[in-house]
Amino acid sequence: MNVVVIRYQAGNIQSVLFALERVGLSPTLSSDPEVIAKADKVIFPGVGEASSTMKELRSSGLDKVIVNLKQPVLGICLGLQLMCKHSEEGNTDCLNIFDLKVKKFIPEGNMKVPHVGWNNIENLKGPLFKGVNENSFVYYVHSFYAEIGKDTAATTNYINPFSAALVKNNFYAIQSHPEKSGDVGETILKNFIEL
Repeated sequence: MNVVVIRYQAGNIQSVLFALERVGLSPTLSSDPEVIAKADKVIFPGVGEASSTMKELRSSGLDKVIVNLKQPVLGICLGLQLMCKHSEEGNTDCLNIFDLKVKKFIPEGNMKVPHVGWNNIENLKGPLFKGVNENSFVYYVHSFYAEIGKDTAATTNYINPFSAALVKNNFYAIQSHPEKSGDVGETILKNFIEL
């Protein structure tokens, strides 16, 4: 199984590689369009800022590579947000795989921004969540969220409900960090690899 993790200037890539190794894979880290295109599965991780990351993806041509992939692709955290149409972070046009806007959480009462820590996922749909119980807990670190729409495959409620996962054709995305989400995160990664 040839799994490629897209290399670009984003944090957290190392912990994603370790998580994939824990489920028995030897992933390749690459920014080479040919290597990415030939992969069985592609993972698009990310921790960072939307506008500078989109600039980098455009300057390297990776934006076009990602949207034209035909094999299963998994966006994680910032990866999910960049797969949407537009982000309020830096007023950025993104990859437009999912026709959704990414918005900034507005703090409310004692609910602070960023949303950091464990929270439950609900309304689970699709193959990423095979064997995952409704209301399972996953680990989040984010200040921006994707609104809910027709491609929403799971939701979480923090200040307001948001898309915890998205699915459209061969594109899958999750807002939480599977590499930090214990057994549930491991199950989600395994489900993606088995697609």
